[in-house]
Amino acid sequence: MPFNVLGTGAPLRLWADPATVDERALDQLRNVANLPWVHAVAVMPDVHVGIGATVGSVIAMHGAVSPAAVGVDIGCGMTAQLTSLRAEDLPDDLSRLRSAIEKAVPVGFGMHKHSVDVDHLKTGLRGWHGFWSDFDDLAAPHVLRRKGRAMQQLGTLGGGNHFIEVCLDTEGRVWLMLHSGSRAVGNELAQFHIERAKELPHNMDLPDPNLAVFVTGSPAMEAYRRDLFWAQDYARRNRAVMMALLRDVMLRQFRKVCFETEISCHHNYVAEEVHEGHDVLVTRKGAIRAGAGDLGIIPGSMGASSFVVRGLGSPAALESASHGAGRRMSRAQARKQFKAADLAEQTQGVECRKDSGVVDEIPAAYKDIDEVMAQQSDLVEIVARLKQVVCVKG
Repeated sequence: MPFNVLGTGAPLRLWADPATVDERALDQLRNVANLPWVHAVAVMPDVHVGIGATVGSVIAMHGAVSPAAVGVDIGCGMTAQLTSLRAEDLPDDLSRLRSAIEKAVPVGFGMHKHSVDVDHLKTGLRGWHGFWSDFDDLAAPHVLRRKGRAMQQLGTLGGGNHFIEVCLDTEGRVWLMLHSGSRAVGNELAQFHIERAKELPHNMDLPDPNLAVFVTGSPAMEAYRRDLFWAQDYARRNRAVMMALLRDVMLRQFRKVCFETEISCHHNYVAEEVHEGHDVLVTRKGAIRAGAGDLGIIPGSMGASSFVVRGLGSPAALESASHGAGRRMSRAQARKQFKAADLAEQTQGVECRKDSGVVDEIPAAYKDIDEVMAQQSDLVEIVARLKQVVCVKG
């Protein structure tokens, strides 16, 4: 059940003990809840400090939206897919499988040498010609010059906390799972519009300039919405292309493998929704939609469990749930405190990178995923618990 945080204009409900939340994050939440456009704020148990708005916050606004409340990786999210394979079908040495995945899907700053032939790749998505035609209407001039790069980055993983995993559930079934977003193009569009919003007169007296909003009906809002929804679609298509490439890898390794329907969800995005009878724009920054019956994915870390969940449709939480475990220390703190040997110890049994280049992703840098799940038991029910055996990171 949520804690109600007092001293705010709009209702602010928190699915974590306020005593355990960084005071800087609480200040950010109060700033958001006191904005005149805000209808309600729901805060997930993985909450931590972000730019302007915390990661792990769901904000419903009347007639306005704050780009910083979406996050700079527009459309970032998860996709998972159950296969017909079982644990005993996997080889004892998984290094060959990991290498095949890394060869098929560029990671980090990498990109494909040529854009992926989506007409022949079984993504299940249509409308590719119209999608790329809409790129030419984006508002940011410097982004328009990088269409070739955006096309070559489609179907690539990126770095940081993004990953591709092969997992086992508690019944020994093999799942594929990945986490990624809209790559450089989404980030550049987000930064462009955040800076644009800061210059608008109605944002001059905000407690944090990063909370600048666009107001419904204005040309700036229409331009942002167009770019935003394009970037969200790019992120969705990026994950679909990667999952198709991953399926091809699995088919080459295990020729008789079959696949169930993909489960996919954004966790940095905007949606037009109705809550408590009000038409609102809802930003989920590090949160998934968890309407009644909605399937979603909540990952842990590269050494912890992840969960496929079904939403319970909590009105108090704006029908939302957490997007993962959430960081308990910054990347800089993690690099200072841990070494590659610590990473190797905490990822025993997982075929993955164990070098200093990814030590900031060490499991100890994240909150306990089981505690996070317990705190939101009224928001989602668990469909499957997954544990990675292969993890690919940039």
